[in-house]
Amino acid sequence: MLDRTIAPPFQRTTQLTLLTPQHINLKTGNDLYVLRGGTQEVVRLELIVPAGRWYEPLLGVAHFTATQLDKGTLHKSSYQLASLFDDYGAHLEIIPGNDFITLTVYALTKNVREVVAVLLELITEANFPEQELVQGKSIFLQNLKVSEEKTSYVAGKLFRKEIFGDHPYGRELDVAAVGAIDRKVLQQYQQQQLVNFRTIAAGNISDTLVKELAHVLEQLPTKELVEKEMTHSVPDATQRYQPKEGSVQSTIRYGKRTINRQHKDFFDLIFLTHVVGGYFGSRLMKNIREEKGLTYGIHASVQPLKRDAFFVIGADVNRENRELTVQEIQHELNKLATEPVPANELEAARNHFIGSLQSEVTNAFAHGDKFKTILLNHLPVDYYQRMINRVDALTAHDLQQTAAKYFVPSSFTEVSVG
Repeated sequence: MLDRTIAPPFQRTTQLTLLTPQHINLKTGNDLYVLRGGTQEVVRLELIVPAGRWYEPLLGVAHFTATQLDKGTLHKSSYQLASLFDDYGAHLEIIPGNDFITLTVYALTKNVREVVAVLLELITEANFPEQELVQGKSIFLQNLKVSEEKTSYVAGKLFRKEIFGDHPYGRELDVAAVGAIDRKVLQQYQQQQLVNFRTIAAGNISDTLVKELAHVLEQLPTKELVEKEMTHSVPDATQRYQPKEGSVQSTIRYGKRTINRQHKDFFDLIFLTHVVGGYFGSRLMKNIREEKGLTYGIHASVQPLKRDAFFVIGADVNRENRELTVQEIQHELNKLATEPVPANELEAARNHFIGSLQSEVTNAFAHGDKFKTILLNHLPVDYYQRMINRVDALTAHDLQQTAAKYFVPSSFTEVSVG
């Protein structure tokens, strides 16, 4: 009989093998990548186009072009489109990002062909009905009004503005920008920028379905575009406190612009971030939550973007504890730069980091997520295995050097709201 009082032996592995995608270069020049896996008759399709905030000629154009795509075409109303997706058992998400707009649809394998045909209609024949746009803008403004009452939303917005300045990554939609959006500018952006799609298909996919997908996707528009490049100065580090009447809570954002995935030190920095505030056993959680009781949760992360990145520590605390919390954050960052991480702490963080990364790839969709990061950022195919290998080899001295290099106190921006 199994003795449940005895824990099973710990088995450690540093392997992470991703599904190998089948690459199909379509006749028009667009790319289709297929990751086969799973037994359930479900497929996820992601159509990715470089049309995010980075490319927009007017603030908010990328957002509303994306969110209004399924609100009507030349031949179907928003109700008819929604009914079609329901009839096919499909779920559609359209997400505007900083660099890309992504159309993601989950569909039953037997209905994928029909669903892709509807997606093609959205991309090529969306007509942005006036009444739908008016309603969409109204809903956005109502949600914005609610968000502006939340200290977490305001702190995040101000933090990005402080570290990026006049940069697409630092701009946020406001009432004036929403008011300037009209059908004409959305139609122009659709025709100009919704081209050159890359598609990632993941799930239970047969060879026959691949051929049928390729046939439909070859109808997506393509165009030779000049890559948009801009130079932006890095603002000086600042301290900004914005009080909020009636609020007993303050939201803290403490961080800076930093290196992204292409940099040779990125693996070192992302693991150091894990040590300082990336999981429940991290230094910030032990100090600020467990020992001092200043917050329910505090988290550090590196947010890599295509053309930049930022490091941020975030927490919500009682207003009277705001300054003490920032002091403790600074203390922990300085300690990492001046003292080596003890061996037991290093191994616990290392095992948690590697195990968490491995546990993220449990199905074909998760493999697709990792492959998308590799594809869109021009990374080597074994990028995640390289990450694990580097984290497994990092020493306390390596982490101390990384902290001394990237956690310079004068380089951090502090934003507090509430």
